[in-house]
Amino acid sequence: MTAFSVSEIWRYPVKSMQGERLDAAEVTGNGVQYDRGWAVRDTASGNIRGAKNIAPLMQCAARYLDGTDAGLVPHAQITLPGGDEINTDDGRVHNILSEVLGQKVTLEPLQPAAAEDHYRRRSMDGDGDGDAAEPERRRRLGLLDDEPFSDFSTDRPRVLSALAVFRDYNTAPGTYFDAFALHVMTEASLRYLAGLLPEAQIDVRRFRPNILLADDGDLAAPVEFDWLDQVLSIGDVRINVEWETVRCVMTTREHADLPRASQIMRTLVRNTKQNLGIYADVGTPGLISVGDVAAVG
Repeated sequence: MTAFSVSEIWRYPVKSMQGERLDAAEVTGNGVQYDRGWAVRDTASGNIRGAKNIAPLMQCAARYLDGTDAGLVPHAQITLPGGDEINTDDGRVHNILSEVLGQKVTLEPLQPAAAEDHYRRRSMDGDGDGDAAEPERRRRLGLLDDEPFSDFSTDRPRVLSALAVFRDYNTAPGTYFDAFALHVMTEASLRYLAGLLPEAQIDVRRFRPNILLADDGDLAAPVEFDWLDQVLSIGDVRINVEWETVRCVMTTREHADLPRASQIMRTLVRNTKQNLGIYADVGTPGLISVGDVAAVG
């Protein structure tokens, strides 16, 4: 039987920016503590946005500043594409980020779930269901004109509930997540994709998981797809595996030292219905560390 263990833990202080790699992390009901604690709001549309809409976000990186307080989360230090740094409590941060990103934005910390208006969708801005919205949806997902959209039909109640949120909100109130609290991947999935695309630079940073799991068998397959509806145990933490992770144009973006790689989406569409990795909710919170054994069932 294949044994799995935690090889990497990631947290992303600012939605869609490069994150910070941790040796250990508290996992709360809302995932890795302080994950996606900040996000940018596009001034023109009024909506909270990520790199599907604002690509240069991925050229920035962020890390939390110990001993600081921005309400629900700490303040963070942002490293800009040229190497300059600015803190989230710097009064210039909105203007500087707007200049770097090429559009007017504000940087905003996480708010309580009760502050629903903070998360509310202000305009559809290309997100509607009509024909005019299809080219924009394809752009954000990284799909060609002849490639099918992912099938979001499901009878899983928790998945249906998560998807329903986006009719009225940019993100679920109280979070800046796209869907669920945790994103888990295996090194086996990365090896699988690297085998299909030997010419591409397959790197975990393209896929932005919270937890990356190693195995002792050199597997090369998206084995985590088989864990749907099961419980993943990591130490004392229990994670409920809910859904395959639907991929978008962000996996192909140029960032850090990774070049643009549009062939990743072509390969995922052909081989995994555009999916890689799994989304999960937290059943039992606790501490996880690199090296912890992970078990399914």
